[in-house]
Amino acid sequence: MGVLKKRRTLLRRTGARWVAKLIMAALVVVFPMTASVNASQVPPEGPETRSVLFVGNNWDGTVDIIDPEDFTRLGRIHVIPDLEERRQAMVTDPVRVGYYLAIRQLVGEGNDQYVDDMFTSRDGRYLYVSRPSLADVVGIDLRTREIVWRVPMEGYRSDHMAMSPDGTRLLVSDSTARKVHVIDPAEGRKVGKFESGDSPHENNYSSDGKRIFHASIGHVWTPADQPALDSTKGDRWFQIVDAGTNEVIKRLDIGEILEEHGYKGYSPAVRPMALSPDEKTAYLQLSFFHGFVEFDLENEKPLRLAHLPVSEEARNTPREQYLLDSAHHGLAMNPEGTKLCVAGTMSDYAAIVDRETFEYKLFPKVDKPYWATNSADGQYCFVSASGDDSVVVLDYDTEQEVTRISVGDHPQRMRMGVIRHDYVKHLPGAEHSDPAKRP
Repeated sequence: MGVLKKRRTLLRRTGARWVAKLIMAALVVVFPMTASVNASQVPPEGPETRSVLFVGNNWDGTVDIIDPEDFTRLGRIHVIPDLEERRQAMVTDPVRVGYYLAIRQLVGEGNDQYVDDMFTSRDGRYLYVSRPSLADVVGIDLRTREIVWRVPMEGYRSDHMAMSPDGTRLLVSDSTARKVHVIDPAEGRKVGKFESGDSPHENNYSSDGKRIFHASIGHVWTPADQPALDSTKGDRWFQIVDAGTNEVIKRLDIGEILEEHGYKGYSPAVRPMALSPDEKTAYLQLSFFHGFVEFDLENEKPLRLAHLPVSEEARNTPREQYLLDSAHHGLAMNPEGTKLCVAGTMSDYAAIVDRETFEYKLFPKVDKPYWATNSADGQYCFVSASGDDSVVVLDYDTEQEVTRISVGDHPQRMRMGVIRHDYVKHLPGAEHSDPAKRP
């Protein structure tokens, strides 16, 4: 399965991908794209809820609900029950159809993108899902599995989200509109927004909910990936936003700051990030960089760069064939702030890295890893292997691989959330517990 997917992906990267890039470039000319993890994001368990891992299966439009203790699937729900209705609504809008097809061929490697990110309500009743190809966010009742509200984007693609620590605000990046929307998830309506650069991407709340750490990644779908053409990638900013007013407090060009401190030739596009427990230091993955940057948020300067291994295959892969410019895409930190968990996307490995020394332990044969997130108790790091439809479970303390969980088609984003106890027995697609899989 993994070999077939790799071959299929390679063909798409070298064939249809170039056609899609030309289509998207044409759309930008004719229809401009600019339109008018942390622990705090994990809802706590309550008397009526239990902690579970939600895995978004991007290509088949499903979400697997995983027991984080015995690693079995409690259920699988479909999050695109309105697919035909949404497709019919596109028919009269040729621009939207154009973006839909371009997203399929470029960003989705020939597949529609139906699940990007997801969070749950604090009472475990609802799941909120961003659906890139359908350019919206929906609230889904976890008991009935029906859509209870839908918020469309102003642009043509939805992306990464974030949930405030108190569960009252949901952020969603509007990929083609250069903004992030603030949604009241209880009512399913927009209540605010803030400006971003090109292709708004990652969002994280501070632990007190007062600040938002946001980054835009620029035009990752263009073929202009060589350093000499970097300026064509658009505005790529790392921003700190006041969560109360939605005002941008700071806007930093990380590439420019790196160059000022002697680190030349690095992209300013910040991908996934992790914050130290005191939130004074950020660990930032960058486009095309096989590693991460340790960044002092108080003094706005880089401290160190962690260079992680590059596989022979990745070393021989032109930048133009990197998956959405992602050398690495997935970063988490254990609650103690002593270790980081890394998804080495283009080199097909996961890694646990010592925060003090940057020494690492590699876990090979992880096919196209694309996200890393912690269990609610911080014992495990979950890494999605999107190339072979599995989730790799790593133990921070022992630095051992615990197991691999089979999930749906092309898992990417994963989030810890909660679900009501009485909802679990009614979930479709459950698996029976396997004692052999328990750690």
